Amino acid sequence: MRRILILGSGAGGTIVANMLRKELADSEWQITIIDREEQHHYQAGYLFIPFGVYSKDDVLKPKKEFIPRGVEFVHDTVVKIDSKERRVETERGKYDYDWLVIATGCDIHPEEIDGMLDGWRKEVFDFYTLEGSLALYKQLKYFSSGKIVLNIAEIPYKCPIAPLEFVFMADWFFTVNGVRDKVEIEFVTPLDNVFTKPVAAKTLATVAEQKNIKVTPHFDLAQVNAKEKTIESHKGEKVGYDLLVSIPPNMGDKVLIESGISDPVGFVPTDNHTLKAENDERIFVIGDTTNVPTSKAGSVAHYMAYTVVENMIREIDGHAPRPTFDGHATCFLASGFEKAILLDFNYEVEPLPGKFPFPGMGPFSLLQESLSNHWGKMMFRWVYWNLMMKGLDLPLEPQMNIAGKIRKTA
Repeated sequence: MRRILILGSGAGGTIVANMLRKELADSEWQITIIDREEQHHYQAGYLFIPFGVYSKDDVLKPKKEFIPRGVEFVHDTVVKIDSKERRVETERGKYDYDWLVIATGCDIHPEEIDGMLDGWRKEVFDFYTLEGSLALYKQLKYFSSGKIVLNIAEIPYKCPIAPLEFVFMADWFFTVNGVRDKVEIEFVTPLDNVFTKPVAAKTLATVAEQKNIKVTPHFDLAQVNAKEKTIESHKGEKVGYDLLVSIPPNMGDKVLIESGISDPVGFVPTDNHTLKAENDERIFVIGDTTNVPTSKAGSVAHYMAYTVVENMIREIDGHAPRPTFDGHATCFLASGFEKAILLDFNYEVEPLPGKFPFPGMGPFSLLQESLSNHWGKMMFRWVYWNLMMKGLDLPLEPQMNIAGKIRKTA
């Protein structure tokens, strides 16, 4: 019996498990997926909980619903990965493997910022966890005046457009509740603009300006002063708040660090195009766990899965992996008032205007607000649960298509 182990059953791990089971349907292969959580979280839905659009039930389903027949699901916690012996140890057992997929994701670490925990879930909140989103919902429900600051502590972090989505949705939320003129919204970032890509950054900054959202760039967060309600940069600059919504430092799983698999913050050195671990044989990496220079997002994990599965099968068959992953990311950015903005990009091509997925037809518009984009965003939850997590093909090519995009300069 030959063995494939998958560590983590979030988007990336679950999609790979479904695809591999189809490719390796004979009894020679045992596929096992290990995860310490039994509930699957639709993380893209966290954003909508603080505004009352989604509830807890909208973002949770049992993970076993998406594990295909013939794949063993082990509810356990990984404590050690021995890549030389090709063995994974958990709290309750040991598992040898012939090939390993690391899909353990990343998580927020507010304790990494001095003073952040002093006000945690009191005046300092997050929406990158289910608990944080639910706590923020209770806070925003009664917030009728004052200053809200959204701060990004450092990069990289999951879903780079989510912080912008939050402030755009906040503008909508306070407008429909009749208190927008009493609420100040400030977006504080270590970047030089609201986004990393120049053309998109220019467009999105214009939207922020139209929504009367102040943008403070080049802010390298050093500490949170909970008593005086300020955040402070390493240069000593301070920004005051009544309510701080934080994107704390993101880190990978500590077991990767302790096992010597990852860099010091838990991201696994990964080949940008083959998605093989750079320092270990027979290990592939997918999703937020990688250190590849593209977005940490569900759509990226979906596109990565095609390369991971193809290259694992190639190695099993005695062939070298192919460099087929191009960094493709597709992201709907909710902007409030039943509109959204769509971005589609990869390593080489930044987000550009145009139509998607069919050139000249759409129905979605790239890099501009539209109602059709809003419905694409809202329909994605159904697509996620019913197609993506089951490893079914979507009408989207894993590699980005330049057709239909209009090249512009910033």
